[in-house]
Amino acid sequence: MSYSDRARAFAALHQSGTPLVLYNIWDAGSAKAIEGAGAKALATGSWSVAAAQGFGDGEEIPLELLLEIATRIAASSDLPLTVDFEGGYAVEAAALTQNARRLVQTGAVGINFEDQIVGGEGLYTVDDQAKRIAAMRLADSDYFINARTDLFLKERDAEKHADLVEQAITRAAAYAEAGASGFFVPGLTDAGLIAQITAGSPLPVNVMMRRGMTLAAMAEVGVARASYGPGPYAKAMKQLAEAFTALE
Repeated sequence: MSYSDRARAFAALHQSGTPLVLYNIWDAGSAKAIEGAGAKALATGSWSVAAAQGFGDGEEIPLELLLEIATRIAASSDLPLTVDFEGGYAVEAAALTQNARRLVQTGAVGINFEDQIVGGEGLYTVDDQAKRIAAMRLADSDYFINARTDLFLKERDAEKHADLVEQAITRAAAYAEAGASGFFVPGLTDAGLIAQITAGSPLPVNVMMRRGMTLAAMAEVGVARASYGPGPYAKAMKQLAEAFTALE
């Protein structure tokens, strides 16, 4: 299957009301475990990949090492792979396009691309982030750009999330016009508000699963993709430590 065919097949897995489950992995070994368990696709989480190599999140892991890890994962599995690319490791359009092309060359058919200013404060303006997405789209016409908004992660008071829904939908529309393939709203957990996002977004909606959220509830409100972020890595490391302390 060609790269374009694999990318399109991955995109087709995003169906509103039937969430694609992405239990985030961090290396080729965890990818093989998830594949063996019946996963339909693979997705890295930036926090997990960085932590597994002794780095903090926020593009601390060197780009060269991230690309090497993505190459190993893609080569080890027949499943489509999407990589958490954070802010694209660049600010300017030309560098973003170049970095995205390098990621595509690893075999990954999708990315997460966020609108927070990595290493800075706040979010890019809607117009600036739309231009950044357009630059990322130049890397390939078919790969899946999952445009993440950090509106809800930045606002830790869930009581204020309702006030951000209209802004999120505005960003979804702008990101879609710029060439994004999906819209990611991590930090938003209220099913009613998620329903408003899925109804207003022109793109399939991705949520990050947190305590109290269920796949059935997310399906009911029209979610197309459910991912688990750093949770799987944290759980695996906890189990590893517990196994060691239980040795006799």
